Amino acid sequence: MDQEKLKDMLHADTLGEEIASAVTHGLGVIFSIVALVLLVTTATETGSTGNVIAVSVFGASMILLYLFSTLMHAIPHPRAKRVLQVFDHAGIYLLIAGSYTPFALVSLQGTLGWVLFGIVWGVAILGIVWKMYSTGKYMWVSNVTYLGLGWICIIVIRPLYESLGHQGFMLLLAGGLAYSVGIVFYVWQKLPFNHAIWHLFVLAGSVFVFLSILLYVAPNTGL
Repeated sequence: MDQEKLKDMLHADTLGEEIASAVTHGLGVIFSIVALVLLVTTATETGSTGNVIAVSVFGASMILLYLFSTLMHAIPHPRAKRVLQVFDHAGIYLLIAGSYTPFALVSLQGTLGWVLFGIVWGVAILGIVWKMYSTGKYMWVSNVTYLGLGWICIIVIRPLYESLGHQGFMLLLAGGLAYSVGIVFYVWQKLPFNHAIWHLFVLAGSVFVFLSILLYVAPNTGL
């Protein structure tokens, strides 16, 4: 496959748009590292190894997503960008599953928590394998899967609300809404800087979910 075809598949942005996209998620890398430190510190105070592992999975998934995305937009070589795009899109599945991990294993716990954990990670792994072999095709399948997997918490909305409390649940809901609204800009290819705008919504979603976990999940006795 020649470079021109690769550029077409990547919906090549202008240099300014690529810089904006790299910077927005570069900030995400910094935020994720700080977030991971705060989460682990808070979880450690509970004396629960399970809590520490659960929040670490979330923090690590954020770092990987934002790192893959930043590198993809920062490196201009078409073939390198193509490989990094696969990692970037796979990172979305990692972030969704990683975000669910503390809620499933610490907030819900028990059989319900483990079932949710298994479903989310099972679908995420299948999604990652799909991204590796679909090579940029059928993006609508991925978009629908992202949304469906992201909102699967609806099936456990009541116990999740009871565990998190109103404020914790509203922060989680705000995160889900930010991610979902952002997809509108992701698919709006004709809008200048649409990808960077989408990145800002993703970053906002991560901040809301992080706050929910930091304030209402990590401090629990949990596992």
